[in-house]
Amino acid sequence: MKRSFLIWSVTFFMTLAFLVWQKVSGPTYEVKFDESVAGARASGELLRTHSINGDMPVTVHAPDPAVTAEVQWRRYPTSDDWEILPMTRDGELLRATLPRQKMAGKLEYHVHIAKDGQSVQVPEHEAAVARYKGDVPALILVSHVTCMIVGMFFSTACGLTALLGGRSSLRRLSELTFLFLLVGGCILGPIVQKYAFNAYWTGWPYGGDWTDNKLAVGALVWLVAAWRCRAAKPGVPAGRWWAVAAMLVIFVAYGIPHSIHGSTLDYETGEHIQALARLGLSTLG
Repeated sequence: MKRSFLIWSVTFFMTLAFLVWQKVSGPTYEVKFDESVAGARASGELLRTHSINGDMPVTVHAPDPAVTAEVQWRRYPTSDDWEILPMTRDGELLRATLPRQKMAGKLEYHVHIAKDGQSVQVPEHEAAVARYKGDVPALILVSHVTCMIVGMFFSTACGLTALLGGRSSLRRLSELTFLFLLVGGCILGPIVQKYAFNAYWTGWPYGGDWTDNKLAVGALVWLVAAWRCRAAKPGVPAGRWWAVAAMLVIFVAYGIPHSIHGSTLDYETGEHIQALARLGLSTLG
């Protein structure tokens, strides 16, 4: 009883931790800022993903009417000249909109906030990069995300059960893990990507999309683990250690930020490529 409570408690908190990490580490997470310029505060969030069906809003909360701002932007990745877009005041907000792009098109941009001859740039160093995508039907997207969460949950539970010596439920847990990863990652995942970027699969051997590749590896390893766990019994430890190894593979997969090295529009050729995404204010090497 104590071991079971420990396993499910740790499983819950580890799954929650990885979900939070996936949210805040990926290249679609908003760039938050809270700056002071000449004694006036300016705050907000810079979007890094938007629908192809509309222009992308840029807003700065700046109650002091003396504060002004402008957006410096260009297409990414290109060597285009930077364009300057003044932001207009709407009460306590400064607003601008960046032009919508084709599917997988990206824009990189800074916001320059000024007052009384002083100014700050947000982000301070690397520009924020926003990617445009097609709209995914809510039912498909929710189903995909739910299956991936549940798959992570059962993967952790199965691996911890095997690690702590439990065997009676290994077969059931391993099969549930594979099922949810298969449906969520290998069936619903490509459908989501088709709606968003007009391609079912951009991983190996057709491309280098890390999200596609890591999901395929995770599902494949759990397929083998589920097969070996069917034979797990006293004196046959192979299934147990396969479950532990598969759990660790999923940890690594979910530790990789979502959507990096994903679909990017090449503005010169009009084709989709896999470009390494900027995370936060720096570029992964």
